Amino acid sequence: MLRRSLLLLVIASPALAAEPCCGPITQAGERLATTLDGMDVEHLWLAHLHVNWETGAPDRAADFVGPGRATHCSAFAAAAGKRVGVYMLRPPEHGQVLLASAQTRWFATTDGRDAGWRAVAGMQAAQSLANHGQLVVISYESPNPKKPGHIVIVRPSLKSAEQLAAEGPQVIQAATRNKASFPAARSFSSHPGAWPEGVRIFAHDIP
Repeated sequence: MLRRSLLLLVIASPALAAEPCCGPITQAGERLATTLDGMDVEHLWLAHLHVNWETGAPDRAADFVGPGRATHCSAFAAAAGKRVGVYMLRPPEHGQVLLASAQTRWFATTDGRDAGWRAVAGMQAAQSLANHGQLVVISYESPNPKKPGHIVIVRPSLKSAEQLAAEGPQVIQAATRNKASFPAARSFSSHPGAWPEGVRIFAHDIP
C-alpha cells in the first residue's frame, strides 16, 4: 500500500520523478528571475514597432516604416543587462539594427572580456550559472552580414536533464513572439544552422 502511495505521488508530482539538471535556484537566482519577469517582455519590445531600447516602449508612430522596427532581441538583452548593472554592447555605441550579431562578436573581444564577460562551455553550465544568479546569454551571429542574428537570456529553471537535452536551457526573449519563459532550442528555430552548433554562450557576474 505504501509503495502504491509513493508511486501515485511521483506520478502526480513530476518534479519528484526527475532531479533538476543544474542545481537549485539560489537567492541570487530568484532575484534575477524577479528582475527579468519585472521587465514585462511579453508586452514591451514588441516586433514591428520602433522602441526605446531601454524601456521597450514604442517611440515612433505605429505606422513608422524606417529601420529598427523588426524585432528587438538585442535591445531587450542590453536593457536587461543595464537593469542588473552589467554592460554589453548597446546604443549609442552600436545602433539597434543588426545589434545581436555585433554583440556576439563583442563578447569575445578584449573589450568584452575586460567588461567581465567570459565564454561558457555547455548548456548545463549555462543553466547552472543562471540558477546561481549570473547573467547568461546565448547568442548567434548571422553568417549573412545583412541579416540579423539572435540573442536570448537564460532564466533560472529547475528543468530536468532530459528536458535540457531535448530543448536546451530555459530563456527569456524578445523576438517575433516575445516570451518570458521559452526553450532555447525553439527560440533559434527561425535561424537555420544556429541551434545548437552555431550559438555561443557567455556569462557575467551580477554585482
